[in-house]
Amino acid sequence: MEPLHLGLLLCATALGGRAAPPGRPSAAALAELAPTGTLRFGVVTAPERTSFFVVKDAQGNPDGVPADLARELAREVGVPIEFLVAPNSGIVTDALSSGAIDASFMPVDEERSKKVDFGPVYFVFENTYLVRAGCDIQSIAEVDRPGVRVIGVSGTTTIRTTARQLAKTKVAPVTSVDEALEMLVSGQADAFALTRDSLAPLAARVPGARILDGAFHQTGIGIAVPKNRPHALAYVTVFLEYAKASGLVRKAFDAAGQKNLAVAPADAPDSKPGKKD
Repeated sequence: MEPLHLGLLLCATALGGRAAPPGRPSAAALAELAPTGTLRFGVVTAPERTSFFVVKDAQGNPDGVPADLARELAREVGVPIEFLVAPNSGIVTDALSSGAIDASFMPVDEERSKKVDFGPVYFVFENTYLVRAGCDIQSIAEVDRPGVRVIGVSGTTTIRTTARQLAKTKVAPVTSVDEALEMLVSGQADAFALTRDSLAPLAARVPGARILDGAFHQTGIGIAVPKNRPHALAYVTVFLEYAKASGLVRKAFDAAGQKNLAVAPADAPDSKPGKKD
């Protein structure tokens, strides 16, 4: 951890662990976090709100956990916010890496960490599969066999992990969650790899579909900024630890109908080794 990053984090968790808001950023942090004077923030849309996905409200604005937390971050910084709403996290990663946006929440993985810098995570999730009606797959291990048509959202941590773990079949990319669900309903795919908490509200959109028990991978959803912005990284680190400790993340989960989800503890690990049932 960079010294600046560590120092601000210690300040935020001092005095018996009481949560303290980050306050207005320094000039250096503001220049890195909102160089245009607006916080440009990337989010990913899906048919249902989850710990990671947003939906669009009647006015076309993003509604969900990442959007709620992003608006609170902009309020703390003292700047307006502008959203990039994309169909998958690969697009958001590229926008963040290029500097087209200033921050985002996204699943942590090694490949993505080459392009952006991560702060803390607010939720730790598991990956599994949604299997279409009429398919005889009963376990995660049974997904990896010849002839099984597996799909995952392009450019995501999930599809990269799935591709590494499947030895007897391959995973095909789709551009969005909507496309994946349509392929399951039409019988063009057998299994859709995604996070368990996201699949739970989506399964009802695929009549007869089943979410498989167990998990093949586990990682966290962290806050990310472009590479080489240490002051911005330090600031968003303090903000997210404050958001977890103060109840802001819990409030965002509850507002999105995710009351059963647990907020990641302070200094939660970014990821854990993948596992396969």
